[in-house]
Amino acid sequence: MFVSNSDNLGATLDLKILTHFATIDASFMMECCERTENDKKGGHLAIRDSDKHLILRESAMCADEDEAAFQDITKHRFFNTNNLWIRLDKLKEIVDKFGGFIPLPMILNSKTVDPKDDKSQKVVQLETAMGAAIECFDGASAVIVPRTRFAPVKKCNDLLLLRSDAYVITEDFRPVLNPACGGAAPVVALDSKKYKMVGQLEEATKDGVPSLVDCKRLTIKGVVRMGRSTRFVGDVSITNKSDEAKFISGKIENATLDVSEEVGLGALKPTVVATAPIAGQKPGTSGLRKKTKEFMSENYLNNFVQAVLDAVVAGGTNLSEGTLVVGGDGRYYNDKAIQTIIKMGVANGVKRFWIGENGLLSTPAVSAMIRERGPVWQKAFGAFILTASHNPGGPEEDFGIKYNTQNGGPAPEYLMEATYANTTSIKNYKICSDFPEIDIATPGCTSVAAEDGSSSVVVEVIPSTESHVALLKSIFDFGAIKSLLDREDFSMIYDSMHGVNGPFSKAVFVDELGQPESVLMNHIPKDDFNGGHADPNLTYAKELVAIMGLDKKGNKIDVSGSVPSFGAAADGDGDRNMILGSQFFVTPSDSLAVLVANANCIPFFSTQGGLKAVARSMPTSGAVDLVAKDLNLDFFETPTGWKFFGNLMDSKCIFKGKDYTPFICGEESFGTGSDHVREKDGIWAVLAWLNVLAAQNPDSSKALVTVEDIVRKHWATYGRNYYCRWDFEGMDAVGANAMMDKMRASTAANTGRTVGSYTIATADDFKYVDPVDGSVAQKQGIRFLMSDGSRIIFRLSGTAGSGATVRMYIEQYETEKLGLAVADALKELTTIALSLCDIKTFCGTETPTVIT
Repeated sequence: MFVSNSDNLGATLDLKILTHFATIDASFMMECCERTENDKKGGHLAIRDSDKHLILRESAMCADEDEAAFQDITKHRFFNTNNLWIRLDKLKEIVDKFGGFIPLPMILNSKTVDPKDDKSQKVVQLETAMGAAIECFDGASAVIVPRTRFAPVKKCNDLLLLRSDAYVITEDFRPVLNPACGGAAPVVALDSKKYKMVGQLEEATKDGVPSLVDCKRLTIKGVVRMGRSTRFVGDVSITNKSDEAKFISGKIENATLDVSEEVGLGALKPTVVATAPIAGQKPGTSGLRKKTKEFMSENYLNNFVQAVLDAVVAGGTNLSEGTLVVGGDGRYYNDKAIQTIIKMGVANGVKRFWIGENGLLSTPAVSAMIRERGPVWQKAFGAFILTASHNPGGPEEDFGIKYNTQNGGPAPEYLMEATYANTTSIKNYKICSDFPEIDIATPGCTSVAAEDGSSSVVVEVIPSTESHVALLKSIFDFGAIKSLLDREDFSMIYDSMHGVNGPFSKAVFVDELGQPESVLMNHIPKDDFNGGHADPNLTYAKELVAIMGLDKKGNKIDVSGSVPSFGAAADGDGDRNMILGSQFFVTPSDSLAVLVANANCIPFFSTQGGLKAVARSMPTSGAVDLVAKDLNLDFFETPTGWKFFGNLMDSKCIFKGKDYTPFICGEESFGTGSDHVREKDGIWAVLAWLNVLAAQNPDSSKALVTVEDIVRKHWATYGRNYYCRWDFEGMDAVGANAMMDKMRASTAANTGRTVGSYTIATADDFKYVDPVDGSVAQKQGIRFLMSDGSRIIFRLSGTAGSGATVRMYIEQYETEKLGLAVADALKELTTIALSLCDIKTFCGTETPTVIT
């Protein structure tokens, strides 16, 4: 059996050594190398006088007064590489002899609980060394091997040496000493307190690893920064007594330098600020959302941003390469938060930022920017999006932050779990306090250089709509849409609800499609959404709903003037949509189904050979299921959360699986989109509907085919899924969770139960196994699936800023009675749903805040 340390990169199963081991018939053989200055603290071989057995002496076993002799490489010439060869039959004899174990000498080491903090609790670590087993074997032997068999990474000294040009990689992928070193590796002695942890060395070499091939000895005391341009030659000693790391560049040959008084980073100098964990920073499916004042409290935003950046770095992203995008929906505190994120990003190594003009970037626009904006060497590695989506904004309302990764989609579960873990243990954050405030109101570049010339940071403020609008123009037939909009018998109104969508709606409909600005309403962003609730539904978009001739339940009302042919609304961050016809409300579920049925009239799909797959969130009605089956499309039912759709979109390009694109997906919560970005996209849905309407109305001399006509024709073809959602907002979280727990515990008892005129075929808690990456999402909603296909579903929403939002979904499928009022069609099921959940008992009400 061959055993070696995992950190010895030179250890391989060498057949020549195996042959030697077999030939000498030893029971145990240790590979040794001749000691050098680099190895003087390592364990060495000795002979025990009492029985002449070979033994291994480790530094921790050595008395303090014997340390000098222990480290004398002329006295103790050979050290243990921990490459060990063991005869299994002899090993079994020893284990059997001692009752199941090997009697190895105990080693005592003084440590701290947190190896990063010398002031943390001191502890004693007891351990044994596997090489010490040599003393237990009769006939044990040792063999001297070339230095190529030993390439350990035990300290930052070793890691710096191995990463440098002092080592080369052989054709069989072994690191060996560079022949140019003349057979002797450079002796590296980094400050043991400043470079105890790998992260400290990473920080010192984030601009590149210095050349050591011509170096004999390198001694560094204090903190420094090095790069690819740094070249050490001969015997070099560097001291820095200041707290700021100083940059060492160029060729340094046989020199002793004190760089304490040299200039440093100036405005790019990071400051480490002590902090402590703040409870409640666990991000949900859409990031972290809390009250604005909580985000504005001391260190709250800083802690979360640092936790995210640390998680991103731990995941393998180099922050100094590529670009960090920052923007948001313009709500209160966005402007100040952006400046904080820039300063913290610089301190953590980010070299380039893209900031939306005035700090405005819709959520789908961020995804488009990450995916589409170039050049390649500037491609974004991620983004901070400052939004609480459809939640109210203002100093007394909600604020939010989320991180999107390099595919343009929300951070995956593992990254958010790592972020949360970081928030629970954070001790400090980094920030460049002297970095200048950026004028985010004016497009252009700001470059800030370090005083020592070692690096620079570029912050580019870019037109917010640029990337997204360019992408939308490539997706849709703008010519056909313009022809529709220009018809005398067609009119439209688009309500941005004073959210971030305003500039995007103007760029598309006024600047590109040539429509008067009067087609837009509430399109000037306000930091409090003008005191409104920027949620595009029948309750909160009441101004638009009234213009379209409807009440908050979607029923027709008497109107005195004409009603626009088409109406739409967007939420605060521009990723949601509501579609209305003249006195006609299109449910999000029906909207998704209609767009899938008519997708091939949109160039994005038709030019790629047609739509391939479709997905909906579990609570969304089954209307789209029927279309997918009819068109023979791959279909998926996922938990709520756009990241699940993103996995399906990236099945081929990231996971090397089946290609499901082009792809359309949607949620009942007014979210619809495709694989053009990795977020739901409100303005995409509006343009998709207009493209469908344009395709249905190619001849302007004929009567207009309306939104209602298209939907009713769809119902006639596929049947109608009567559907509604009741939102109970601001519920007590304890009571809401208790209600869900009770239903969860009763699923087995409810299965098969008759309730009114329905039979519960299955009651369960939805579980999803991702077909792309195999991940499992549990507790995604309580389902009551009736034997006739009707459904009742309950979920707790993870997007509310305070309290809990209970969502109740009711669905009834009909193929004949297509013209009923929704409330009438679902009356019995609604009564059954309220009885099953008993929300009055747990939350004190049966009256919803919103009915959709």
